[in-house]
Amino acid sequence: MEALIRERFEQVLEKMAKAAQSVGRNPEEVQLVVVTKTHPPETVYAALAAGARLLGENYAEEGVEKMQTLAAMGVNLTSVKWHMIGHVQSRKAGLIAQYFDLLHSLDSVKLAQRLNQFAGEHHRTVPAFLQLNVSGEGSKSGLPAWDDSHQNSLLEAVTEILNCPHLHLQGLMTLPPFFDDPEAARAYFRKLRGWRDFFARRFPQAGWDHLSMGMSGDFEVAIQEGATLVRVGTAILGVRA
Repeated sequence: MEALIRERFEQVLEKMAKAAQSVGRNPEEVQLVVVTKTHPPETVYAALAAGARLLGENYAEEGVEKMQTLAAMGVNLTSVKWHMIGHVQSRKAGLIAQYFDLLHSLDSVKLAQRLNQFAGEHHRTVPAFLQLNVSGEGSKSGLPAWDDSHQNSLLEAVTEILNCPHLHLQGLMTLPPFFDDPEAARAYFRKLRGWRDFFARRFPQAGWDHLSMGMSGDFEVAIQEGATLVRVGTAILGVRA
């Protein structure tokens, strides 16, 4: 298993580099988050052995359990960063503030305020990306952002979030609709980049450096459209349980 995961990991890195170079970007501008949700600790260990250092989890309790299990196995996690990439219920905000290094899926002012409270209690500042729903799909989390009519509500939300001293906005995240043809996702990635530019003009005091977009089926297109983090699971670890 370790050899196969290492091979897939290196293949994804190679595709990432080619995608960046195809549009004149430096491949080092793009980071790979290996999505480990539902995979057992042994598989996560194989990903770490292959060179993964950013791990993405969708469920807070599952992620914390893996951290603790791997530590008990004697795995050195000092260089590993744990990213929460899934929807977070407000009541789970304490786990994010205590255990995770970055939140990709900040999707409400309520969650921001809860995270701010817990992060303050743990004497931390939590880096976060604002998740936007750029497709209008009801199944997708994220602040509504599928057309310009949402500008005012988004400006109000960002203003409130920036008043949370224990949160540090660093960019945006989105999940486009699923397509068999990755080219079909390009317009949604481009739309997220447009929102990033909009916020950067309105709130230059905040950080808008990052775009978290692109998964196993479309990460190359996402990189061509400006992604700085791609979230890849299946293409490296195989189909989830």
